[in-house]
Amino acid sequence: MNDRLSKISQEVIQFRDERDWKQFHDPKNLAEAISIESGELLEKFLWMTTNESVSPEAHRLGEIKEEIADIMIFLLYLCNSLDIDLSEAVEEKIKINSKKYPVEKARSTHKKYKEF
Repeated sequence: MNDRLSKISQEVIQFRDERDWKQFHDPKNLAEAISIESGELLEKFLWMTTNESVSPEAHRLGEIKEEIADIMIFLLYLCNSLDIDLSEAVEEKIKINSKKYPVEKARSTHKKYKEF
């Protein structure tokens, strides 16, 4: 994990541990929490046009940032719970996606790799 991400992860784990919340943070509940927080993020975009979503009003952008942070915090808890290095997992996934979506086939298309 890179230094900044590692520091943030340590901070959220310390926050959790100081409150004795680890007992509630099994992988199933953390995955559910990520899904719930993702729904809350989606709600911030409800009824916006595409153009409005690109440049949300300042107060709305603040709410969006908070929901994104909540998702990240629960994701870090989940990684901690399952002993997953998030940076490493992302790097591995980029390699997988690079093979599934080669530039010459994937550029400027929304097709899934199975449709190439």
